[in-house]
Amino acid sequence: MAEAGVLGKDDRVELIEGEIIKMPPIGSRHALCVDTLMNVVVQKLAGRAWPRVQNPLRLSGDSEPEPDLVLARLPRERYRNAPPEPQDVILVVEVADSSLVYDRAAKLPLYAEALIPEYWIVDLVRNRVEVHRNPGAGGYAETVLVERGARVSPLAFPDIEISVDDLVG
Repeated sequence: MAEAGVLGKDDRVELIEGEIIKMPPIGSRHALCVDTLMNVVVQKLAGRAWPRVQNPLRLSGDSEPEPDLVLARLPRERYRNAPPEPQDVILVVEVADSSLVYDRAAKLPLYAEALIPEYWIVDLVRNRVEVHRNPGAGGYAETVLVERGARVSPLAFPDIEISVDDLVG
């Protein structure tokens, strides 16, 4: 749509269930959290997963969100001509301040239905990480709230620990 001139190249939008959703601007705290995630992931998961920041994830023909972080399966060359699809995904992370309700109500069911194995919401309002696992058509069967002072690990990489304090600033 940007190529056709319908959207500007800098418009922040996502395609969710056939609807173009305008995304709010990224604030400083949100950006710092995404940068922290990316730096930790690059350092600790080099050669084990392919991190993608704020890039498309094709869930279906009518949903292509742009999560803050996706850990995708290697090799990276498989994404040369198309974004990752659900079977390529290890973990999706959304950083939420003003988007918390939307990330829970709209995106969580989409990721669960697409069988994304793990979905984190870094909640900058309550300073915690919601970890959602065991997806199915009815949502995620398991939700754990990881508070300040604790550490969180991706299901696929239990040896990688990330401090919630580092994420929420």
